[in-house]
Amino acid sequence: MDTALLIWDRLVSWTGIFTKIIRDRYPKLTSALLINLHQLFGTKLSFSTAYHPQADGLAQRMIQTLEDRFRMVFAYGLELKDCDGFTHVLCTLLPEIEIKYKKSIHASTK
Repeated sequence: MDTALLIWDRLVSWTGIFTKIIRDRYPKLTSALLINLHQLFGTKLSFSTAYHPQADGLAQRMIQTLEDRFRMVFAYGLELKDCDGFTHVLCTLLPEIEIKYKKSIHASTK
């Protein structure tokens, strides 16, 4: 449970959590750590069925969307000046991209 609390303190407090997580039945994803994390977060855990095309497609769509956003952000290099002349180091924008993605409404999760 100590590792789960550390993850809660260092990761979830920065990024937020999901209320429901759908995953496959891969044995490594049912470890004691992950069970403790689900209990600590209060998330509802749902398992997808084998070869479930909607669940597989959902993950692939998420990966493609994030790749597209990262490609747009890093097309300008690692630094970007705004209209006020302030220089942004783009790697510091990654948490913001992640949070905006998680909060956005997706066609498959309406």
